[in-house]
Amino acid sequence: MVKKLKIFYFFIFSFSLTLSFLLLFIVFEKKNLNPSLKNQKLEEINEKEIDKELKEKIGQMIVIGFRGTKVSENSPIVRAIKELNLGGVILFDYDIPSKSFPRNILTPEQTKKLISDLQKFSSIPLFIAVDAEGGKINRLKENYGFLKIPSHEELGKINDLNFTKQEISKLSKQLKDLGFNVNFAPVLDLNTNLQNPIIGKLGRSFSSDPEIVFSQAKVFIKAHVENGVIPIVKHFPGHGSSFSDSHLEMVDVTNSWEEEELIPYKKLKNENLLFGVMVGHVFNKKIDKDYPATLSPKFLQEILRKEIGFNGVIISDDLQMGAIKKHYSLEEAIIKAINAGCDVLLFSNNIEEYDENLPYKVFDIIFQAVKEGKISKERIFEAFERVINLKKEFGIIK
Repeated sequence: MVKKLKIFYFFIFSFSLTLSFLLLFIVFEKKNLNPSLKNQKLEEINEKEIDKELKEKIGQMIVIGFRGTKVSENSPIVRAIKELNLGGVILFDYDIPSKSFPRNILTPEQTKKLISDLQKFSSIPLFIAVDAEGGKINRLKENYGFLKIPSHEELGKINDLNFTKQEISKLSKQLKDLGFNVNFAPVLDLNTNLQNPIIGKLGRSFSSDPEIVFSQAKVFIKAHVENGVIPIVKHFPGHGSSFSDSHLEMVDVTNSWEEEELIPYKKLKNENLLFGVMVGHVFNKKIDKDYPATLSPKFLQEILRKEIGFNGVIISDDLQMGAIKKHYSLEEAIIKAINAGCDVLLFSNNIEEYDENLPYKVFDIIFQAVKEGKISKERIFEAFERVINLKKEFGIIK
Protein backbone atom coordinates (compact mmCIF):
# COMPACT_ATOMS: atom_id res chain seq x y z
CA MET A 1 0.00 0.00 0.00
CA VAL A 2 2.83 2.39 0.93
CA LYS A 3 4.64 1.48 -2.26
CA LYS A 4 1.55 2.29 -4.33
CA LEU A 5 1.21 5.69 -2.64
CA LYS A 6 4.86 6.49 -3.37
CA ILE A 7 4.33 5.65 -7.02
CA PHE A 8 1.17 7.81 -7.11
CA TYR A 9 2.91 10.83 -5.52
CA PHE A 10 5.88 10.42 -7.85
CA PHE A 11 3.49 10.45 -10.82
CA ILE A 12 1.75 13.61 -9.56
CA PHE A 13 5.10 15.34 -8.96
CA SER A 14 6.41 14.41 -12.39
CA PHE A 15 3.20 15.60 -14.11
CA SER A 16 3.25 18.93 -12.24
CA LEU A 17 6.90 19.50 -13.08
CA THR A 18 6.30 18.75 -16.75
CA LEU A 19 3.28 21.07 -16.84
CA SER A 20 5.27 23.88 -15.20
CA PHE A 21 8.06 23.59 -17.76
CA LEU A 22 5.49 23.56 -20.55
CA LEU A 23 3.82 26.75 -19.27
CA LEU A 24 7.19 28.47 -18.87
CA PHE A 25 8.06 27.49 -22.42
CA ILE A 26 4.78 28.93 -23.78
CA VAL A 27 5.29 32.21 -21.91
CA PHE A 28 8.90 32.37 -23.13
CA GLU A 29 7.73 31.75 -26.68
CA LYS A 30 5.13 34.53 -26.50
CA LYS A 31 7.54 37.03 -25.00
CA ASN A 32 10.64 36.29 -27.01
CA LEU A 33 9.93 34.19 -30.03
CA ASN A 34 6.92 36.06 -31.53
CA PRO A 35 7.71 39.80 -31.47
CA SER A 36 5.91 40.29 -34.80
CA LEU A 37 2.70 38.89 -33.31
CA LYS A 38 3.06 41.19 -30.31
CA ASN A 39 3.65 44.20 -32.57
CA GLN A 40 0.66 43.25 -34.69
CA LYS A 41 -1.59 43.23 -31.62
CA LEU A 42 -0.27 46.64 -30.53
CA GLU A 43 -0.86 48.04 -34.01
CA GLU A 44 -4.43 46.74 -33.98
CA ILE A 45 -5.07 48.39 -30.61
CA ASN A 46 -3.54 51.68 -31.78
CA GLU A 47 -5.55 51.59 -35.00
CA LYS A 48 -8.79 51.12 -33.05
CA GLU A 49 -7.94 54.08 -30.81
CA ILE A 50 -7.13 56.25 -33.84
CA ASP A 51 -10.38 55.23 -35.55
CA LYS A 52 -12.36 56.05 -32.40
CA GLU A 53 -10.81 59.52 -32.18
CA LEU A 54 -11.34 60.08 -35.90
CA LYS A 55 -15.02 59.14 -35.70
CA GLU A 56 -15.58 61.52 -32.77
CA LYS A 57 -14.16 64.35 -34.86
CA ILE A 58 -15.93 63.56 -38.15
CA GLY A 59 -19.37 63.90 -36.58
CA GLN A 60 -18.70 67.51 -35.57
CA MET A 61 -18.31 68.43 -39.24
CA ILE A 62 -21.92 67.51 -40.07
CA VAL A 63 -24.98 69.77 -39.73
CA ILE A 64 -28.17 68.12 -40.94
CA GLY A 65 -31.91 68.60 -41.24
CA PHE A 66 -34.54 66.19 -39.93
CA ARG A 67 -38.28 65.74 -39.59
CA GLY A 68 -40.22 66.18 -36.38
CA THR A 69 -41.66 68.85 -34.09
CA LYS A 70 -40.64 66.79 -31.07
CA VAL A 71 -38.05 64.11 -30.33
CA SER A 72 -37.52 61.18 -28.00
CA GLU A 73 -34.70 58.74 -27.35
CA ASN A 74 -35.98 56.58 -30.22
CA SER A 75 -36.15 59.36 -32.81
CA PRO A 76 -33.85 58.74 -35.83
CA ILE A 77 -32.17 62.14 -35.41
CA VAL A 78 -31.50 61.47 -31.72
CA ARG A 79 -29.92 58.11 -32.54
CA ALA A 80 -27.70 59.84 -35.10
CA ILE A 81 -26.73 62.57 -32.62
CA LYS A 82 -25.73 59.99 -30.02
CA GLU A 83 -24.07 57.45 -32.31
CA LEU A 84 -22.27 59.85 -34.67
CA ASN A 85 -21.54 62.79 -32.35
CA LEU A 86 -23.16 65.17 -34.86
CA GLY A 87 -22.03 68.78 -34.90
CA GLY A 88 -25.47 70.28 -35.33
CA VAL A 89 -28.92 70.43 -36.87
CA ILE A 90 -30.86 72.93 -38.97
CA LEU A 91 -34.56 73.59 -38.36
CA PHE A 92 -37.24 74.43 -40.94
CA ASP A 93 -40.92 75.29 -40.80
CA TYR A 94 -41.82 73.75 -44.19
CA ASP A 95 -41.10 70.24 -45.47
CA ILE A 96 -40.39 70.54 -49.19
CA PRO A 97 -40.44 66.82 -50.17
CA SER A 98 -43.92 66.30 -48.71
CA LYS A 99 -45.04 69.88 -49.49
CA SER A 100 -46.45 70.26 -46.00
CA PHE A 101 -46.25 72.18 -42.72
CA PRO A 102 -44.94 71.85 -40.08
CA ARG A 103 -41.51 70.24 -40.33
CA ASN A 104 -39.80 71.34 -37.10
CA ILE A 105 -41.21 74.75 -36.17
CA LEU A 106 -44.81 75.18 -35.00
CA THR A 107 -44.93 77.62 -32.06
CA PRO A 108 -42.35 79.40 -29.86
CA GLU A 109 -43.06 77.07 -26.92
CA GLN A 110 -42.84 73.91 -29.03
CA THR A 111 -39.64 75.09 -30.77
CA LYS A 112 -37.95 75.90 -27.47
CA LYS A 113 -38.77 72.45 -26.07
CA LEU A 114 -37.61 70.71 -29.26
CA ILE A 115 -34.24 72.48 -29.09
CA SER A 116 -33.84 71.79 -25.38
CA ASP A 117 -34.61 68.10 -25.89
CA LEU A 118 -32.15 67.83 -28.78
CA GLN A 119 -29.34 69.28 -26.66
CA LYS A 120 -30.02 66.80 -23.84
CA PHE A 121 -29.01 63.91 -26.09
CA SER A 122 -25.71 65.38 -27.31
CA SER A 123 -22.37 64.80 -25.57
CA ILE A 124 -20.90 67.92 -27.24
CA PRO A 125 -23.52 70.72 -27.41
CA LEU A 126 -25.04 71.05 -30.88
CA PHE A 127 -25.08 73.90 -33.34
CA ILE A 128 -28.83 74.64 -33.57
CA ALA A 129 -29.14 76.58 -36.81
CA VAL A 130 -31.87 78.40 -38.68
CA ASP A 131 -32.30 80.74 -41.65
CA ALA A 132 -33.64 83.89 -39.99
CA GLU A 133 -32.69 86.69 -42.35
CA GLY A 134 -35.94 88.58 -41.96
CA GLY A 135 -38.52 89.29 -44.65
CA LYS A 136 -39.38 86.31 -46.87
CA ILE A 137 -36.47 84.14 -45.74
CA ASN A 138 -37.46 83.53 -42.15
CA ARG A 139 -38.45 80.17 -40.71
CA LEU A 140 -39.82 81.88 -37.58
CA LYS A 141 -42.93 83.43 -39.08
CA GLU A 142 -45.23 85.97 -37.48
CA ASN A 143 -48.31 83.77 -37.89
CA TYR A 144 -46.61 81.09 -35.73
CA GLY A 145 -46.25 83.60 -32.90
CA PHE A 146 -42.74 84.87 -33.66
CA LEU A 147 -41.56 88.43 -34.24
CA LYS A 148 -41.90 90.10 -37.63
CA ILE A 149 -38.45 91.18 -38.83
CA PRO A 150 -37.77 93.47 -41.83
CA SER A 151 -35.96 92.07 -44.86
CA HIS A 152 -32.37 92.99 -45.69
CA GLU A 153 -33.71 95.05 -48.61
CA GLU A 154 -36.00 97.05 -46.31
CA LEU A 155 -33.21 97.68 -43.80
CA GLY A 156 -30.85 98.75 -46.58
CA LYS A 157 -33.36 101.18 -48.09
CA ILE A 158 -34.12 102.80 -44.73
CA ASN A 159 -30.37 102.69 -43.99
CA ASP A 160 -30.81 103.81 -40.40
CA LEU A 161 -28.26 101.86 -38.37
CA ASN A 162 -30.07 102.56 -35.11
CA PHE A 163 -33.26 101.08 -36.56
CA THR A 164 -31.33 98.06 -37.84
CA LYS A 165 -29.79 97.55 -34.41
CA GLN A 166 -33.21 97.79 -32.75
CA GLU A 167 -34.82 95.23 -35.08
CA ILE A 168 -31.94 92.77 -35.21
CA SER A 169 -31.41 92.93 -31.45
CA LYS A 170 -35.02 91.77 -31.08
CA LEU A 171 -34.40 88.99 -33.60
CA SER A 172 -31.18 87.73 -32.00
CA LYS A 173 -32.66 87.88 -28.49
CA GLN A 174 -35.62 85.81 -29.71
CA LEU A 175 -33.21 83.27 -31.22
CA LYS A 176 -31.23 83.06 -27.99
CA ASP A 177 -34.37 82.66 -25.86
CA LEU A 178 -35.56 79.79 -28.07
CA GLY A 179 -32.21 78.01 -27.89
CA PHE A 180 -30.87 78.74 -31.38
CA ASN A 181 -27.14 79.45 -31.36
CA VAL A 182 -26.51 79.82 -35.12
CA ASN A 183 -28.22 82.09 -37.64
CA PHE A 184 -27.34 81.63 -41.30
CA ALA A 185 -27.35 85.38 -41.83
CA PRO A 186 -26.62 88.14 -42.74
CA VAL A 187 -26.48 87.95 -46.53
CA LEU A 188 -23.47 89.86 -47.91
CA ASP A 189 -24.47 89.49 -51.58
CA LEU A 190 -24.60 92.77 -53.50
CA ASN A 191 -27.93 93.48 -55.18
CA THR A 192 -26.38 94.01 -58.61
CA ASN A 193 -29.01 92.02 -60.52
CA LEU A 194 -32.59 92.94 -59.64
CA GLN A 195 -33.81 89.96 -61.69
CA ASN A 196 -31.82 87.49 -59.61
CA PRO A 197 -34.47 84.87 -58.70
CA ILE A 198 -32.95 83.86 -55.36
CA ILE A 199 -31.47 87.14 -54.05
CA GLY A 200 -32.76 90.33 -55.70
CA LYS A 201 -36.36 89.23 -56.26
CA LEU A 202 -36.65 87.95 -52.68
CA GLY A 203 -35.34 91.12 -51.03
CA ARG A 204 -32.36 89.32 -49.51
CA SER A 205 -29.67 91.94 -50.18
CA PHE A 206 -29.09 95.15 -48.23
CA SER A 207 -27.92 97.06 -51.31
CA SER A 208 -25.87 97.09 -54.50
CA ASP A 209 -23.45 99.39 -52.66
CA PRO A 210 -20.78 97.35 -50.83
CA GLU A 211 -20.39 100.09 -48.20
CA ILE A 212 -24.08 99.91 -47.25
CA VAL A 213 -23.92 96.10 -47.20
CA PHE A 214 -20.90 96.29 -44.91
CA SER A 215 -22.37 98.86 -42.49
CA GLN A 216 -25.72 97.06 -42.24
CA ALA A 217 -24.06 93.66 -41.84
CA LYS A 218 -21.77 95.05 -39.15
CA VAL A 219 -24.74 96.10 -37.01
CA PHE A 220 -26.55 92.83 -37.76
CA ILE A 221 -23.52 90.78 -36.67
CA LYS A 222 -22.84 92.80 -33.51
CA ALA A 223 -26.45 92.41 -32.36
CA HIS A 224 -26.13 88.64 -32.70
CA VAL A 225 -22.80 88.50 -30.90
CA GLU A 226 -24.22 90.52 -28.00
CA ASN A 227 -26.93 87.89 -27.59
CA GLY A 228 -24.60 84.90 -27.98
CA VAL A 229 -25.81 83.78 -31.41
CA ILE A 230 -23.26 82.94 -34.12
CA PRO A 231 -23.89 84.94 -37.32
CA ILE A 232 -22.81 83.01 -40.44
CA VAL A 233 -22.37 85.40 -43.38
CA LYS A 234 -23.25 84.21 -46.89
CA HIS A 235 -22.95 83.45 -49.86
CA PHE A 236 -19.20 83.74 -50.45
CA PRO A 237 -17.82 84.91 -52.89
CA GLY A 238 -21.08 86.56 -54.01
CA HIS A 239 -24.41 85.32 -55.40
CA GLY A 240 -26.01 88.69 -56.11
CA SER A 241 -25.12 88.98 -59.80
CA SER A 242 -26.45 85.57 -60.82
CA PHE A 243 -29.35 84.94 -63.18
CA SER A 244 -30.25 81.53 -61.78
CA ASP A 245 -30.94 79.70 -58.53
CA SER A 246 -28.32 77.32 -57.11
CA HIS A 247 -31.12 75.32 -55.47
CA LEU A 248 -32.03 74.21 -58.99
CA GLU A 249 -28.87 74.35 -61.11
CA MET A 250 -25.25 75.43 -61.32
CA VAL A 251 -24.91 79.21 -61.13
CA ASP A 252 -22.33 80.69 -63.52
CA VAL A 253 -21.26 84.22 -62.56
CA THR A 254 -18.18 84.31 -64.80
CA ASN A 255 -19.39 87.34 -66.76
CA SER A 256 -21.27 89.12 -63.97
CA TRP A 257 -19.20 88.77 -60.78
CA GLU A 258 -17.11 91.77 -59.71
CA GLU A 259 -14.18 92.05 -57.29
CA GLU A 260 -16.14 94.58 -55.20
CA GLU A 261 -18.37 91.73 -54.03
CA LEU A 262 -15.53 90.77 -51.68
CA ILE A 263 -15.45 94.21 -49.99
CA PRO A 264 -17.96 93.39 -47.20
CA TYR A 265 -15.99 90.24 -46.32
CA LYS A 266 -12.67 92.09 -46.24
CA LYS A 267 -13.97 94.98 -44.14
CA LEU A 268 -15.73 92.69 -41.65
CA LYS A 269 -12.56 90.61 -41.33
CA ASN A 270 -10.56 93.78 -40.63
CA GLU A 271 -12.93 94.53 -37.74
CA ASN A 272 -12.78 90.95 -36.41
CA LEU A 273 -16.45 90.42 -37.19
CA LEU A 274 -16.23 87.29 -39.34
CA PHE A 275 -17.06 84.23 -37.25
CA GLY A 276 -18.31 81.82 -39.90
CA VAL A 277 -18.62 82.00 -43.68
CA MET A 278 -21.07 80.04 -45.81
CA VAL A 279 -19.87 79.33 -49.35
CA GLY A 280 -22.26 79.49 -52.29
CA HIS A 281 -22.40 77.09 -55.23
CA VAL A 282 -21.30 79.74 -57.73
CA PHE A 283 -19.10 78.98 -60.72
CA ASN A 284 -16.57 81.52 -62.02
CA LYS A 285 -14.23 80.34 -64.79
CA LYS A 286 -11.97 83.36 -64.34
CA ILE A 287 -11.01 82.11 -60.88
CA ASP A 288 -11.53 78.35 -61.15
CA LYS A 289 -12.38 76.80 -64.51
CA ASP A 290 -13.12 73.41 -62.93
CA TYR A 291 -15.13 73.80 -59.73
CA PRO A 292 -17.81 75.95 -58.05
CA ALA A 293 -16.68 77.90 -54.99
CA THR A 294 -17.87 75.26 -52.52
CA LEU A 295 -15.51 72.68 -54.01
CA SER A 296 -12.72 75.04 -55.01
CA PRO A 297 -9.37 75.37 -53.19
CA LYS A 298 -8.72 78.49 -55.29
CA PHE A 299 -11.76 80.25 -53.80
CA LEU A 300 -11.44 78.91 -50.27
CA GLN A 301 -7.68 78.70 -49.77
CA GLU A 302 -6.28 81.39 -52.03
CA ILE A 303 -9.01 84.03 -51.66
CA LEU A 304 -10.89 83.42 -48.39
CA ARG A 305 -7.99 82.08 -46.31
CA LYS A 306 -4.96 83.87 -47.79
CA GLU A 307 -6.23 87.07 -49.44
CA ILE A 308 -8.95 87.91 -46.90
CA GLY A 309 -7.14 86.25 -44.00
CA PHE A 310 -10.12 84.38 -42.57
CA ASN A 311 -9.16 81.45 -40.36
CA GLY A 312 -12.56 80.60 -38.85
CA VAL A 313 -15.21 78.04 -39.75
CA ILE A 314 -16.11 77.66 -43.42
CA ILE A 315 -19.47 75.97 -43.97
CA SER A 316 -20.82 74.74 -47.27
CA ASP A 317 -24.21 75.79 -48.52
CA ASP A 318 -26.58 72.82 -48.72
CA LEU A 319 -24.73 70.08 -50.61
CA GLN A 320 -28.04 68.61 -51.78
CA MET A 321 -28.87 71.61 -53.96
CA GLY A 322 -29.25 71.07 -57.70
CA ALA A 323 -26.06 73.02 -58.42
CA ILE A 324 -24.09 70.22 -56.75
CA LYS A 325 -26.36 67.17 -56.96
CA LYS A 326 -26.78 67.38 -60.74
CA HIS A 327 -23.03 67.41 -61.34
CA TYR A 328 -21.46 65.38 -58.52
CA SER A 329 -22.22 62.21 -56.60
CA LEU A 330 -22.69 62.54 -52.84
CA GLU A 331 -19.24 61.02 -52.30
CA GLU A 332 -17.55 63.35 -54.81
CA ALA A 333 -19.21 66.44 -53.34
CA ILE A 334 -18.26 65.56 -49.76
CA ILE A 335 -14.62 64.72 -50.51
CA LYS A 336 -14.08 67.75 -52.75
CA ALA A 337 -15.76 70.14 -50.29
CA ILE A 338 -13.63 68.98 -47.36
CA ASN A 339 -10.40 69.01 -49.36
CA ALA A 340 -11.22 72.46 -50.72
CA GLY A 341 -11.52 73.80 -47.17
CA CYS A 342 -15.08 73.38 -45.90
CA ASP A 343 -14.96 72.64 -42.16
CA VAL A 344 -18.70 71.97 -41.82
CA LEU A 345 -20.95 70.32 -44.39
CA LEU A 346 -24.61 71.35 -44.49
CA PHE A 347 -27.35 68.93 -45.58
CA SER A 348 -30.88 70.30 -45.31
CA ASN A 349 -32.40 66.88 -46.08
CA ASN A 350 -35.21 69.06 -47.36
CA ILE A 351 -35.09 69.46 -51.13
CA GLU A 352 -36.23 66.62 -53.39
CA GLU A 353 -36.42 63.77 -50.91
CA TYR A 354 -36.00 62.93 -47.25
CA ASP A 355 -33.60 60.26 -46.02
CA GLU A 356 -33.44 59.53 -42.29
CA ASN A 357 -30.24 57.53 -42.89
CA LEU A 358 -28.47 60.48 -44.52
CA PRO A 359 -26.34 61.31 -41.43
CA TYR A 360 -24.92 57.77 -41.50
CA LYS A 361 -24.25 57.89 -45.25
CA VAL A 362 -22.37 61.19 -44.96
CA PHE A 363 -20.42 59.98 -41.94
CA ASP A 364 -19.43 56.69 -43.60
CA ILE A 365 -18.29 58.46 -46.77
CA ILE A 366 -15.98 60.75 -44.79
CA PHE A 367 -14.61 57.92 -42.63
CA GLN A 368 -13.90 55.65 -45.61
CA ALA A 369 -12.33 58.52 -47.55
CA VAL A 370 -9.87 59.08 -44.70
CA LYS A 371 -9.10 55.35 -44.44
CA GLU A 372 -8.43 55.24 -48.19
CA GLY A 373 -6.24 58.35 -48.13
CA LYS A 374 -8.64 60.55 -50.12
CA ILE A 375 -8.91 62.96 -47.16
CA SER A 376 -6.07 63.39 -44.68
CA LYS A 377 -6.54 62.87 -40.94
CA GLU A 378 -4.90 66.27 -40.45
CA ARG A 379 -7.67 67.93 -42.48
CA ILE A 380 -10.33 66.35 -40.23
CA PHE A 381 -8.48 67.37 -37.07
CA GLU A 382 -8.10 70.93 -38.39
CA ALA A 383 -11.83 71.25 -39.13
CA PHE A 384 -12.73 69.74 -35.75
CA GLU A 385 -10.52 72.24 -33.93
CA ARG A 386 -12.17 75.18 -35.71
CA VAL A 387 -15.65 73.89 -34.86
CA ILE A 388 -14.81 73.36 -31.18
CA ASN A 389 -13.11 76.75 -30.91
CA LEU A 390 -16.19 78.48 -32.34
CA LYS A 391 -18.48 76.62 -29.93
CA LYS A 392 -16.25 77.67 -27.04
CA GLU A 393 -16.04 81.29 -28.22
CA PHE A 394 -19.84 81.63 -28.10
CA GLY A 395 -20.27 79.69 -24.86
CA ILE A 396 -21.95 76.70 -26.50
CA ILE A 397 -19.25 74.58 -24.89
CA LYS A 398 -18.74 75.86 -21.35
